[in-house]
Amino acid sequence: MNYRHAYHAGNFADVLKHSVLFALIEALQAKPTPFAFIDTHAGSGCYALDSAEAGKTGEYRDGIARLLFPDLNPSQAPARPLPPLLRRWLDSILRLPGNEHGLKLYPGSPLQAARAMRETDSAQLCELHPEEAVRLRELFHRDHRVHVHQRNGYEALKALLPPKEKRGLVLIDPPYEAQEAEYRVIEQALKAALQRWPTGVYAVWYPIKLRSQVQPFHRWLQHCGSRRVLRAELLVHPDDSPLRLNGSGMVILNAPWKLDETLREAMRAMAPMLSQEQPAQWRLDWLVEETAS
Repeated sequence: MNYRHAYHAGNFADVLKHSVLFALIEALQAKPTPFAFIDTHAGSGCYALDSAEAGKTGEYRDGIARLLFPDLNPSQAPARPLPPLLRRWLDSILRLPGNEHGLKLYPGSPLQAARAMRETDSAQLCELHPEEAVRLRELFHRDHRVHVHQRNGYEALKALLPPKEKRGLVLIDPPYEAQEAEYRVIEQALKAALQRWPTGVYAVWYPIKLRSQVQPFHRWLQHCGSRRVLRAELLVHPDDSPLRLNGSGMVILNAPWKLDETLREAMRAMAPMLSQEQPAQWRLDWLVEETAS
């Protein structure tokens, strides 16, 4: 309840999370039928990068700003044009009202998803923190496609799944205030969700500090029952210190067809641009890959 994403909006972890989210929504839009987007930890939806919180950390400068303004870091500028996925994603951020004259606002997952959704798609946004939930409602009060729930996102899944559209995406992006214990909560939520909606796409973001903290979760995913589990990770520091965020990852259960090909091109391009003291490291592989019988 104490976590505020305003301090971290647009950092390197957001770059990974939101580029993957954008790719997932584009994959869902490959079919004309509507889909549902469900966010279990939505936050306030949009963040001012000139706020006191963002100014205190300046994390966005080593994240989204590097991709949008590569000329500010000539040694890390891409040698070739950005992959189409990244270009479309970055353009969508610059088209956000308020960013007409530069990067002033960074949209969180709910706003990025809503701006990419079609008229027939829907979003269910869960946020437990009262102040964040109020901001979220204010942001979407005119959007009939978006429904805000001030409640525990894990608990809400029991009521929200399966969605009436019968296809879509669940984003699980908690602040990990419970540290390693959060993974056990996620496992229980995914187990119940897969029973209710086995064909849904589930994307889970996680921080990487010590590699040993994440490994039990990955082992659980290999036996969770999903036939396709894709892992994407980006590290800007070695994964050997519990005192800082060294990297982050996304696992996608029931990953859409060819998502790995789309993300591989994007991650290969973004990693050098996000490097800090050492070259950034990235990984994209299958924890579970469906094989032809």
